[in-house]
Amino acid sequence: MVDETGNEKNKRNRARRGAKAEEASQSPSETNKPDAKSASANGAGGNGNGAAANGRPSSGGRPSSGGRPSSGGRPSSGGRASNGASASNGASASNGASGGSSSGASASGVANGANGTAGANGTAGAQAAANGGNGASGGNGANGGNRGANGTNGTNGSSGASGGKGDEVRPQVATRFADTDFRQVLGTGLAACRRNLITVAIFSFIVNLLVLSIPVYLFNISDRVLTSRSYDTLIMLTIIVIGALLMHVVLDMARRFILMRTAVELEAKLGAPVLAAAAKASQNGSSREFQMLGDLQHLRSFVTGPVLLTMFDAPIAPVFLLAVFLVHPKLGFIVLGASIILLTIAGLNQRLTAVPFGRANAFATRANLQADAMARNAQVMNAMGMIPEGVLIWGKETAQSLISQVDAQDRNIIMASCSKFLRLCTQIAILGYGAFLAISGEVTGGMIIAASIVGSRALAPIEGTIEGWRSFVQARSSYARIRALLHNSPLNFERLRLPRPRGHLIVERVLYVPPPNKRVILNGVSFELQPGESMAIVGASGTGKSTLGKMLVGSIFPTAGNVRLDMMDLRNWDPRQFGESVGYLPQDVQLFPASIKANIARMRTDTTDAAIFEAAEMADVHSMISEFPQGYETQVAMDGSPLSGGQKQRIGLARAFFDNPRLVVLDEPNSNLDTPGERALAKALKSAKDKEITVVAITQRPSLLKSVDKIMVLKNGTVQALGKRDEIMPMILPQRSPAGTPPNGEVPLLE
Repeated sequence: MVDETGNEKNKRNRARRGAKAEEASQSPSETNKPDAKSASANGAGGNGNGAAANGRPSSGGRPSSGGRPSSGGRPSSGGRASNGASASNGASASNGASGGSSSGASASGVANGANGTAGANGTAGAQAAANGGNGASGGNGANGGNRGANGTNGTNGSSGASGGKGDEVRPQVATRFADTDFRQVLGTGLAACRRNLITVAIFSFIVNLLVLSIPVYLFNISDRVLTSRSYDTLIMLTIIVIGALLMHVVLDMARRFILMRTAVELEAKLGAPVLAAAAKASQNGSSREFQMLGDLQHLRSFVTGPVLLTMFDAPIAPVFLLAVFLVHPKLGFIVLGASIILLTIAGLNQRLTAVPFGRANAFATRANLQADAMARNAQVMNAMGMIPEGVLIWGKETAQSLISQVDAQDRNIIMASCSKFLRLCTQIAILGYGAFLAISGEVTGGMIIAASIVGSRALAPIEGTIEGWRSFVQARSSYARIRALLHNSPLNFERLRLPRPRGHLIVERVLYVPPPNKRVILNGVSFELQPGESMAIVGASGTGKSTLGKMLVGSIFPTAGNVRLDMMDLRNWDPRQFGESVGYLPQDVQLFPASIKANIARMRTDTTDAAIFEAAEMADVHSMISEFPQGYETQVAMDGSPLSGGQKQRIGLARAFFDNPRLVVLDEPNSNLDTPGERALAKALKSAKDKEITVVAITQRPSLLKSVDKIMVLKNGTVQALGKRDEIMPMILPQRSPAGTPPNGEVPLLE
């Protein structure tokens, strides 16, 4: 009886608390006041202890962290209290997550579990808050609409940042495009082209068969109409031939339309993969791979050109040859012999022109690279009068290319002229020998004319192939280069999508010997940085500092050894995910021809203005950008104008810190900075340390050394000294004597 009485009392107590919760929900003016004893300013619950809707403890429970009902004193948008709303779930009625409803929880927040015991540690309400919702509170915290910090408020009862906007919830996995296998893209593009080309081949076969209507018409006019003098036969034959020619024209237009759209589809499917693979392959600074876009244009021109149609007509040549044999076998043997000779000329033409055409393409590529280099260094060449020398170098390469082209074209023209002469002689032979056969009574005059036309059509594709051989060779070479680029691209291999890195950088016995000179640039370099640590790399020019910086951001890979981020080798990180977690300021800062806003955002369109502003504030360039008439919308030209060298460097610094990367590598970040720029850089390094961003700064200026934790000295590609700042500073910056010279005649390593 005692137990029953106690249970009845507990039930009555819970009923009274439920009634009070209902009264509180009906009196928002009184219950919406903040509770001074509330455990959290943001109203985040989820501590696993039973709590009533008005913030008072249930039996055996503790108050919820919010202690207030939802806005307006009503349950969340689902119509019922959410998972965090019941006493059994350890949250108040105001803590419902996005209107989700909990099983067994009433709108008043009365618990269904005995004694208000917590049973919601893993419920959907807590999980919804943990997965990046607006905390656990239906009212979005004490300040109204502010997001919970890091989306963790629903799981451990901790509150978001009070009095302001919490940190934006970041995804644990980097934003990425769809997985791209360039080999598969190439195969898909070729498959689409193959389907279209099969259709074109069928149309070509029909088109060439319809061409036979003309010699058949002439044969019937000569041997039937003229002898029978029948107007009806003439009219019917003419109508049939006109219909055949009309179908010929329609199908010929259709196959040309298909080829044109095939070329467009080919460039649309392969353009982006070729550009991406070329950008990845040219990260060593060479722009040779970007010539692949020109190769893609060559392929498109070949597909839409007349040479490919001629090649489609070539397989139909045996049909015309058979038609000549049907007229008379001896005439057929004349055409067959001419075809064999033409094929021999075609093979000889290929052998004679392959080497000079290849040499011409090689020299043309060098000339294009020289022109690209002149375009990149136009200001320097104009300032120092180097244009004649640049033009001279380009002219030498172009001259060699033209000489080789002329050599190859001369041989091709000779072979094409021989083939044309042979074709004309074949027609003469058919007419002459046909006349001989006609005199003998073996053939008629109409058969001779028909055989001459059909024989010419049989030889025309072979002759056209010889004349267009150069275009075919260029297209074949272009396709081979594109295929090799896409098949060998490192972007083909899918990597595991790892969690966002913390910034733990490990460099293990790195050796770098770039081809082709085989000179050792880095030898046995090793160091380790914990998340949030910063290190300066100093040393004389040519010691491998910039090379090491490129290696740390994955632009180049070591010949031996490993560079690891969070224990994972950089080769095994997904390129997109790794790039979003890394910031890089190269020694030569180049901006894209776009707005300042787009440059800071790394040309991404899936970002927010707040993220751009945060990066600008971190690099302390907001005030500088505000001085421009158009502010963040100021357009940057190809040469970087209207920005100065120092302004470009500061914009590049903001770009490096965009989206709070975990690793930032700065190569000579203060080389063009004035005093305000130096202060902004020091402020950025301090902010990076506060956000636990690992920073590696390559510098030769002592002013930057005061802002780092460690210093590494490189000499001839090896580590000469490595340690904490206070330990290394006296070694590289010794105290100077009053006379201004270092004691003992030592020269600082920075000089």
